[in-house]
Amino acid sequence: MKYDWVLFDADETLFHFDAFKGLQLMFSRFNVEFTAADFQQYQTVNKPLWVDYQDGKLSAKQLQNTRFETWAHKLSVSTQRLNSDFLSAMADICTLLPGAQELIDTLTGRVNMGIITNGFTDLQTVRLEKVGFAERFSPLVISEQVGVAKPDVGIFDHAFSRMGNPARDAILMVGDNPHSDIQGGLNAGIHTCWLNRHGESQPEGITPHYEVCSLNELQQLLLASS
Repeated sequence: MKYDWVLFDADETLFHFDAFKGLQLMFSRFNVEFTAADFQQYQTVNKPLWVDYQDGKLSAKQLQNTRFETWAHKLSVSTQRLNSDFLSAMADICTLLPGAQELIDTLTGRVNMGIITNGFTDLQTVRLEKVGFAERFSPLVISEQVGVAKPDVGIFDHAFSRMGNPARDAILMVGDNPHSDIQGGLNAGIHTCWLNRHGESQPEGITPHYEVCSLNELQQLLLASS
């Protein structure tokens, strides 16, 4: 195989991340019906927070608490409680993307695999255990623990040191988000593969080394390079 290492993003690269479904389940446990309109309102708060988080303007804790402030007030519970319950609900509904199981099974033993994620610790570790992937990935690098998020080169440098600093051209970063995964990988001087499952147009100024529309296509690409 052309690469010694394949680094994966987690959400929407290996795992489905259906936030609406997770929020519905979480709020149902408070006997609250969470509607599509509620979700739209939540996203108007949540999405800009994630941009600020990726830009290093906001900590993980600030993001986690701020996005639930309105609901915490409504339900008279703490923002920390809602955030924790949301991550638990997301773990409960977690499923792998099509082709993920076969891809990881095929790559196991052929290449070193790690994860670099801007997702949160409570969810990542539980999900990997749940699907039986906990032993497959090392390092598991989580921005909340490192203190910087993709695309900051700092989180990649942290991963590389944990990997024993392999040659940069022997590392491939795979992710669905061009701004955090692909730009981050390019900033760090490694090869990148954009998982573009929804046929989006490539953002200006961000050019991945490869682009695939499915994990099956990624598997073929990696095996062809062996």
